[in-house]
Amino acid sequence: MEIDITAFFENCDAFEFSASVMERGQNAGRETWNNAKEEGARSPLLITPEQLDALRKHVKEFGAWERDEIDDWDAEQCNALFIQLVAGDMRKAGLDNDPDAFDWEEYERRAELGDCSSNLYKTDEGKVFYSLGM
Repeated sequence: MEIDITAFFENCDAFEFSASVMERGQNAGRETWNNAKEEGARSPLLITPEQLDALRKHVKEFGAWERDEIDDWDAEQCNALFIQLVAGDMRKAGLDNDPDAFDWEEYERRAELGDCSSNLYKTDEGKVFYSLGM
């Protein structure tokens, strides 16, 4: 499922949602999670039941949570986790929040090499999407 993240992509500081202990200190996990929860409550990216289910299905493949636990996540938890996934992929790819200035061809090359995810893409119309379930 493709999720339109254009507004988030253009306006977010990915560091606020995805950063390591080395970068942010001992409270990095708690701080970025709380920031993601606040952002998700303010501007949810996953709105429909189908989008929420797509995220749940996507993360079941990670093996980090029990399937029953994932099924019980509410919209706030799903949106917070999705924001962290998007921000982490943005940071790994070196995105600078400006889809017009970013070298999308280089991103595709790096994704093909496995250097970063291939979940993000920009359309010819300038919208940015995140693909769940690939």
